[in-house]
Amino acid sequence: MRSGSSGLGRAVLIAGPTASGKSALALDLAQGTGGIVINTDSMQVYRDLCIITARPTAAEEARVPHRLYGHVDAAINFSAGAWIADAGRALAEARAQGKLPIFVGGSGLYFKALTRGLSAVPPIPAEVREAVRSRLDRDGVEALHAELARRDPVSAERLKPRDRTRIARALEVIEATGRALPDWHREGLPPLLPPGEFSALFLAPDRDRLYARIDARFDAMLTSGAIEEVVALAERRLDPLLPAMKAHGVPVLIRHIRGEVTLAEAAEFGRTETRQYAKRQFTWFRHQLLEFEWVAPEAARGWLDAHAAQP
Repeated sequence: MRSGSSGLGRAVLIAGPTASGKSALALDLAQGTGGIVINTDSMQVYRDLCIITARPTAAEEARVPHRLYGHVDAAINFSAGAWIADAGRALAEARAQGKLPIFVGGSGLYFKALTRGLSAVPPIPAEVREAVRSRLDRDGVEALHAELARRDPVSAERLKPRDRTRIARALEVIEATGRALPDWHREGLPPLLPPGEFSALFLAPDRDRLYARIDARFDAMLTSGAIEEVVALAERRLDPLLPAMKAHGVPVLIRHIRGEVTLAEAAEFGRTETRQYAKRQFTWFRHQLLEFEWVAPEAARGWLDAHAAQP
């Protein structure tokens, strides 16, 4: 298969639930086409989270060009807007080199931003974010939700009263810009990949086999350095509301490190949490991203070859 195969459009999008084999498929496709693999997973961007997020290994990254993996410090509140800016540069690089861009990951919001566009919310200054988070710690989430109801009733109505992260985010936007989130959402940025410029597949494995694979992979992480990775992250004493601090497995392993739960209890919670996340990924793509064609993992390479052969 050549990178210029017209049937694949100008890019390939590979999505799917965690542990479905997305990275291996992207690596295989990139080797066959001379393509560039571009991370589309919101947790694999973090430098501090390698093992616990099942990021491609150094050996795998050396086989073909990989972009946007581990390029963000855990102390940064990285957003879909920041990712789409980085993705635009990676896409431009691939096109300049005549290589097939292969976007792979499990973050539905990132794929939606890529193919549908994104709201134009400007970056939030660090001092504004810190001030809102300080008030959250001091006054509690209920007080901030009540404030949000006064200043942005539309967002307050949509959010659960104890959703600390999203309530804080909505107030940060008001504080920084003087405008509510719904106002910004109406002024969206255009998609990087409009319809017709990509082929998109969603790996849809059998649920029971997927859950068994999730369990086995989480256990393997624990024996291959995930605990030590989380220890190093915990020692940084970062804001627990930061995205990196909420990666699957991180909070419960921090509790284990503090002696609050046993390793067996942490492992069981981590496996369960990851299976629940996989269920949410199935639901998101089924309802939000209809342009993705659902394909069984064993049929995925044939699907790509068939699309590449189309005129």
